[in-house]
Amino acid sequence: MTESLDKHLEAYQGNSDYEFDNQLQLKWYPKRVVDSCQGLSSLLELGVGYGYTTNQFNKYFKRHVVVDASAEIIGRFYTEFPDVNCEIHQAYFESFETEERFDVVTFGFVLEHVDDPVLVMSRFRKFLTPGGRMFAAVPNAESLNRRLGHHAGMLPDMKKLSEHDHLLGHKRYYTVDTFRDDIEAAGCSIAKMEGIFLKPFMTRQILELNLDPRLIDALCEVAIPYPELSCGILAEIAVN
Repeated sequence: MTESLDKHLEAYQGNSDYEFDNQLQLKWYPKRVVDSCQGLSSLLELGVGYGYTTNQFNKYFKRHVVVDASAEIIGRFYTEFPDVNCEIHQAYFESFETEERFDVVTFGFVLEHVDDPVLVMSRFRKFLTPGGRMFAAVPNAESLNRRLGHHAGMLPDMKKLSEHDHLLGHKRYYTVDTFRDDIEAAGCSIAKMEGIFLKPFMTRQILELNLDPRLIDALCEVAIPYPELSCGILAEIAVN
Protein backbone atom coordinates (compact mmCIF):
# COMPACT_ATOMS: atom_id res chain seq x y z
CA MET A 1 0.00 0.00 0.00
CA THR A 2 2.88 2.39 0.68
CA GLU A 3 4.61 1.52 -2.62
CA SER A 4 4.99 4.48 -4.97
CA LEU A 5 2.95 3.71 -8.06
CA ASP A 6 4.54 6.45 -10.15
CA LYS A 7 7.50 4.16 -10.83
CA HIS A 8 5.22 2.10 -13.11
CA LEU A 9 4.35 5.10 -15.28
CA GLU A 10 6.74 4.07 -18.08
CA ALA A 11 4.73 0.91 -18.72
CA TYR A 12 1.62 3.01 -19.41
CA GLN A 13 3.12 5.09 -22.22
CA GLY A 14 1.74 2.78 -24.92
CA ASN A 15 5.12 1.95 -26.47
CA SER A 16 5.36 -1.80 -25.86
CA ASP A 17 4.47 -4.80 -28.00
CA TYR A 18 1.54 -5.34 -25.65
CA GLU A 19 -0.24 -2.11 -26.58
CA PHE A 20 -2.38 -3.99 -29.11
CA ASP A 21 -3.66 -6.35 -26.41
CA ASN A 22 -4.12 -3.54 -23.90
CA GLN A 23 -6.17 -1.34 -26.19
CA LEU A 24 -8.26 -4.23 -27.45
CA GLN A 25 -9.26 -5.50 -24.01
CA LEU A 26 -9.59 -2.11 -22.32
CA LYS A 27 -11.85 -0.79 -25.08
CA TRP A 28 -13.89 -4.00 -25.27
CA TYR A 29 -14.94 -4.81 -21.72
CA PRO A 30 -16.47 -1.39 -20.86
CA LYS A 31 -19.02 -1.98 -23.63
CA ARG A 32 -19.96 -5.29 -22.01
CA VAL A 33 -20.36 -3.60 -18.63
CA VAL A 34 -22.46 -0.77 -20.05
CA ASP A 35 -24.70 -3.25 -21.87
CA SER A 36 -25.44 -4.87 -18.51
CA CYS A 37 -26.07 -1.57 -16.70
CA GLN A 38 -28.77 0.13 -18.73
CA GLY A 39 -30.68 2.56 -16.53
CA LEU A 40 -27.95 2.85 -13.88
CA SER A 41 -26.46 6.31 -13.50
CA SER A 42 -23.48 6.36 -11.12
CA LEU A 43 -20.11 4.62 -11.37
CA LEU A 44 -17.16 4.25 -9.01
CA GLU A 45 -14.16 3.11 -11.06
CA LEU A 46 -10.91 1.82 -9.57
CA GLY A 47 -7.80 2.81 -11.47
CA VAL A 48 -7.08 5.19 -14.36
CA GLY A 49 -4.30 3.20 -16.05
CA TYR A 50 -4.16 4.02 -19.77
CA GLY A 51 -7.31 6.13 -19.51
CA TYR A 52 -9.22 4.18 -22.16
CA THR A 53 -11.88 2.79 -19.84
CA THR A 54 -12.39 6.04 -17.94
CA ASN A 55 -12.89 7.84 -21.25
CA GLN A 56 -15.45 5.26 -22.41
CA PHE A 57 -17.39 4.92 -19.17
CA ASN A 58 -17.72 8.68 -18.90
CA LYS A 59 -19.93 8.72 -22.00
CA TYR A 60 -22.58 6.58 -20.30
CA PHE A 61 -22.70 7.39 -16.59
CA LYS A 62 -24.05 10.71 -15.31
CA ARG A 63 -21.98 10.50 -12.12
CA HIS A 64 -18.46 9.10 -12.53
CA VAL A 65 -15.88 8.93 -9.73
CA VAL A 66 -12.43 7.37 -10.18
CA VAL A 67 -9.84 6.38 -7.55
CA ASP A 68 -6.13 6.12 -8.38
CA ALA A 69 -3.03 6.50 -6.21
CA SER A 70 -0.59 7.72 -8.87
CA ALA A 71 -0.35 11.50 -9.27
CA GLU A 72 1.62 11.07 -12.50
CA ILE A 73 -0.95 8.78 -14.10
CA ILE A 74 -3.81 11.09 -13.07
CA GLY A 75 -1.97 14.10 -14.48
CA ARG A 76 -1.30 12.32 -17.76
CA PHE A 77 -4.99 11.37 -18.01
CA TYR A 78 -6.12 14.98 -17.63
CA THR A 79 -3.66 15.97 -20.38
CA GLU A 80 -4.72 13.26 -22.82
CA PHE A 81 -8.46 13.38 -22.09
CA PRO A 82 -9.22 17.01 -21.18
CA ASP A 83 -12.91 16.75 -22.08
CA VAL A 84 -13.75 13.85 -19.76
CA ASN A 85 -16.08 15.00 -17.01
CA CYS A 86 -15.20 12.72 -14.11
CA GLU A 87 -14.03 13.26 -10.55
CA ILE A 88 -10.69 11.64 -9.75
CA HIS A 89 -9.56 11.05 -6.16
CA GLN A 90 -5.87 10.41 -5.54
CA ALA A 91 -5.91 7.68 -2.90
CA TYR A 92 -4.93 4.09 -2.34
CA PHE A 93 -7.80 1.66 -2.69
CA GLU A 94 -7.11 0.39 0.81
CA SER A 95 -7.64 3.82 2.39
CA PHE A 96 -10.25 5.50 0.14
CA GLU A 97 -13.42 6.56 1.96
CA THR A 98 -16.62 8.28 0.88
CA GLU A 99 -20.17 8.68 2.13
CA GLU A 100 -21.43 8.46 -1.43
CA ARG A 101 -22.99 5.26 -2.78
CA PHE A 102 -22.86 4.10 -6.40
CA ASP A 103 -24.97 1.96 -8.72
CA VAL A 104 -21.86 0.32 -10.22
CA VAL A 105 -18.31 -0.37 -8.99
CA THR A 106 -15.69 -1.58 -11.48
CA PHE A 107 -12.29 -3.20 -10.90
CA GLY A 108 -10.88 -3.17 -14.43
CA PHE A 109 -7.57 -5.08 -14.49
CA VAL A 110 -6.88 -3.83 -10.97
CA LEU A 111 -6.96 -6.90 -8.72
CA GLU A 112 -3.72 -8.28 -10.16
CA HIS A 113 -1.94 -5.12 -8.92
CA VAL A 114 -2.99 -4.97 -5.27
CA ASP A 115 -1.49 -6.71 -2.25
CA ASP A 116 -4.84 -8.06 -1.02
CA PRO A 117 -7.55 -8.29 -3.70
CA VAL A 118 -10.02 -9.87 -1.27
CA LEU A 119 -9.68 -6.91 1.07
CA VAL A 120 -10.19 -4.43 -1.78
CA MET A 121 -13.35 -6.16 -3.02
CA SER A 122 -14.66 -6.43 0.53
CA ARG A 123 -14.07 -2.70 1.15
CA PHE A 124 -15.66 -1.45 -2.06
CA ARG A 125 -18.82 -3.51 -1.86
CA LYS A 126 -19.91 -1.14 0.94
CA PHE A 127 -19.92 1.76 -1.55
CA LEU A 128 -22.75 0.20 -3.57
CA THR A 129 -26.35 1.37 -3.52
CA PRO A 130 -28.90 -1.33 -2.57
CA GLY A 131 -29.06 -3.65 -5.55
CA GLY A 132 -25.86 -2.14 -6.98
CA ARG A 133 -23.51 -4.18 -9.14
CA MET A 134 -19.77 -4.84 -9.24
CA PHE A 135 -17.67 -5.88 -12.24
CA ALA A 136 -14.07 -7.07 -12.27
CA ALA A 137 -11.71 -7.90 -15.14
CA VAL A 138 -8.43 -9.76 -14.64
CA PRO A 139 -5.70 -11.33 -16.82
CA ASN A 140 -5.95 -15.08 -17.36
CA ALA A 141 -2.87 -17.24 -16.79
CA GLU A 142 -4.44 -20.11 -18.73
CA SER A 143 -5.42 -18.26 -21.91
CA LEU A 144 -5.22 -20.13 -25.20
CA ASN A 145 -1.98 -18.47 -26.31
CA ARG A 146 -0.33 -19.20 -22.94
CA ARG A 147 -1.53 -22.81 -23.05
CA LEU A 148 -0.03 -23.18 -26.53
CA GLY A 149 3.26 -21.67 -25.34
CA HIS A 150 3.27 -24.02 -22.37
CA HIS A 151 2.67 -27.15 -24.45
CA ALA A 152 5.30 -26.02 -26.96
CA GLY A 153 7.83 -25.82 -24.13
CA MET A 154 8.19 -22.04 -24.48
CA LEU A 155 6.36 -21.16 -21.24
CA PRO A 156 7.21 -23.66 -18.49
CA ASP A 157 5.04 -21.94 -15.86
CA MET A 158 1.85 -20.29 -17.11
CA LYS A 159 1.41 -18.35 -13.88
CA LYS A 160 4.91 -16.87 -13.89
CA LEU A 161 5.00 -13.09 -14.25
CA SER A 162 7.08 -11.69 -17.12
CA GLU A 163 9.43 -8.73 -17.02
CA HIS A 164 6.66 -6.62 -18.56
CA ASP A 165 4.23 -7.78 -15.86
CA HIS A 166 6.62 -6.57 -13.18
CA LEU A 167 7.04 -3.26 -15.02
CA LEU A 168 3.26 -2.86 -14.94
CA GLY A 169 3.20 -3.61 -11.23
CA HIS A 170 1.42 -6.96 -11.57
CA LYS A 171 1.55 -9.23 -8.53
CA ARG A 172 -0.37 -12.22 -9.90
CA TYR A 173 -2.18 -13.85 -12.77
CA TYR A 174 -5.62 -15.35 -12.28
CA THR A 175 -7.37 -18.46 -13.48
CA VAL A 176 -11.13 -18.98 -13.54
CA ASP A 177 -10.82 -20.97 -10.30
CA THR A 178 -8.57 -18.56 -8.38
CA PHE A 179 -10.70 -15.60 -9.51
CA ARG A 180 -13.80 -17.35 -8.16
CA ASP A 181 -11.98 -18.16 -4.93
CA ASP A 182 -11.09 -14.50 -4.29
CA ILE A 183 -14.60 -13.29 -5.14
CA GLU A 184 -16.16 -15.79 -2.73
CA ALA A 185 -13.59 -14.99 -0.03
CA ALA A 186 -14.74 -11.36 -0.27
CA GLY A 187 -18.25 -12.45 0.65
CA CYS A 188 -19.55 -12.23 -2.91
CA SER A 189 -20.53 -14.59 -5.69
CA ILE A 190 -20.34 -14.66 -9.49
CA ALA A 191 -23.53 -13.64 -11.27
CA LYS A 192 -21.92 -13.99 -14.70
CA MET A 193 -18.46 -14.71 -16.07
CA GLU A 194 -17.20 -14.29 -19.63
CA GLY A 195 -14.02 -14.11 -21.66
CA ILE A 196 -12.25 -11.10 -23.13
CA PHE A 197 -10.37 -11.72 -26.43
CA LEU A 198 -9.55 -15.22 -27.61
CA LYS A 199 -5.92 -14.89 -28.66
CA PRO A 200 -4.63 -17.84 -30.74
CA PHE A 201 -0.99 -16.73 -31.08
CA MET A 202 1.60 -14.33 -29.73
CA THR A 203 0.86 -10.62 -30.18
CA ARG A 204 3.68 -10.11 -32.65
CA GLN A 205 2.44 -13.00 -34.78
CA ILE A 206 -1.11 -11.59 -34.83
CA LEU A 207 0.17 -8.16 -35.86
CA GLU A 208 2.24 -9.68 -38.67
CA LEU A 209 -0.91 -11.36 -40.03
CA ASN A 210 -2.51 -7.90 -40.47
CA LEU A 211 -5.95 -9.36 -39.85
CA ASP A 212 -9.13 -7.68 -41.05
CA PRO A 213 -10.59 -5.65 -38.14
CA ARG A 214 -13.75 -7.73 -38.43
CA LEU A 215 -11.73 -10.82 -37.48
CA ILE A 216 -10.28 -9.03 -34.44
CA ASP A 217 -13.82 -8.15 -33.35
CA ALA A 218 -14.81 -11.75 -33.94
CA LEU A 219 -12.03 -12.93 -31.60
CA CYS A 220 -13.65 -10.82 -28.89
CA GLU A 221 -17.16 -12.05 -29.64
CA VAL A 222 -16.08 -15.70 -29.79
CA ALA A 223 -14.31 -15.32 -26.43
CA ILE A 224 -17.45 -14.43 -24.47
CA PRO A 225 -18.50 -18.02 -23.56
CA TYR A 226 -14.89 -19.17 -23.00
CA PRO A 227 -13.40 -17.30 -20.03
CA GLU A 228 -11.08 -20.22 -19.27
CA LEU A 229 -9.36 -19.74 -22.69
CA SER A 230 -9.48 -15.97 -23.09
CA CYS A 231 -6.79 -13.38 -22.38
CA GLY A 232 -8.99 -11.65 -19.84
CA ILE A 233 -11.81 -12.75 -17.57
CA LEU A 234 -14.76 -10.45 -16.85
CA ALA A 235 -17.04 -11.21 -13.91
CA GLU A 236 -20.27 -9.58 -12.81
CA ILE A 237 -20.14 -9.91 -9.05
CA ALA A 238 -23.20 -10.35 -6.86
CA VAL A 239 -22.97 -8.98 -3.33
CA ASN A 240 -24.33 -11.55 -0.90
